[in-house]
Amino acid sequence: QVQLIESGGGLVQAGGSLRLSCAASGSIVRLNGMGWFRQAPGKQRERVATITRGGSTNAADSVKGRFTISRDNAKNTVYLQMNSLKPEDTAVYVCAAATIGDLYNYWGQGTQVTVSS
Repeated sequence: QVQLIESGGGLVQAGGSLRLSCAASGSIVRLNGMGWFRQAPGKQRERVATITRGGSTNAADSVKGRFTISRDNAKNTVYLQMNSLKPEDTAVYVCAAATIGDLYNYWGQGTQVTVSS
């Protein structure tokens, strides 16, 4: 089993920044893709950004140029640097990891990000 623990969420004013972290622990054989997803009240979960083990990234159009995903394979940790935050970024941000191909089979509990206008 792999546990994912997110941290770094909170309340920030529009235009501000936050950095989320997600540390994996447990019976880790190999983490392939890692990613951040978010779900706002009344909305479906959406992919925010993903990163392969080799460092290739992909981000949703809504966050391109503002959010940056990175990872430290030695620490089994993925990060999400969020700049120029907007009220519409308010959501629960959840970390995910893939240990079998590209299937995200482990998920964190999530961390709340609230952006005030």
